[in-house]
Amino acid sequence: MSDPTTIREMTLADCPRVSEIRIRGWETAYKGLIPQPYLDALSVADDAARRRERFGRPGTEVVNLVAEQDAEVVGWVCHGPYRDGEVRTEDAELYAIYVHPDRVGGGVGGALLRESTMRCAAAGYERMLLWVLKENTPARRFYERAGFIPDGAEEPFDADGVAVPEVRYLRALTDAESR
Repeated sequence: MSDPTTIREMTLADCPRVSEIRIRGWETAYKGLIPQPYLDALSVADDAARRRERFGRPGTEVVNLVAEQDAEVVGWVCHGPYRDGEVRTEDAELYAIYVHPDRVGGGVGGALLRESTMRCAAAGYERMLLWVLKENTPARRFYERAGFIPDGAEEPFDADGVAVPEVRYLRALTDAESR
């Protein structure tokens, strides 16, 4: 049995593990949804290098949190101001949430999402938005169980010249502590 899930601020030392979780998550969750050559080209080392370079930049409003079980980082969530192109809005955006494939279904993702929405509500955001691959049914169910609803917006994600449709979800944060 695993220890309870602990959520904490991500540190620079967590970058390699977060990159591993993110890349393994892409390889697992997006198989058949994103062209395989795109997934095959993903690199944990390259992702970790980019993550270390961007981590802790001054003036950033991005919040990175990790989930730990049994003294091991098993999940990651990232949120901040909603991006409409290069413009930040008054809403929050869930930029990413990944759980190591071996821990999916064990409550880690829910714990990360609850912490993220509570922090955004406490920061004064009234709504949180996110983008999810249109065909990613398990992720869409996960967000819907957490109170997110599709708002009708769609746009493609470009995966090496292949347009992969994404849909936008939103959730009011006034009830963030109740979920």
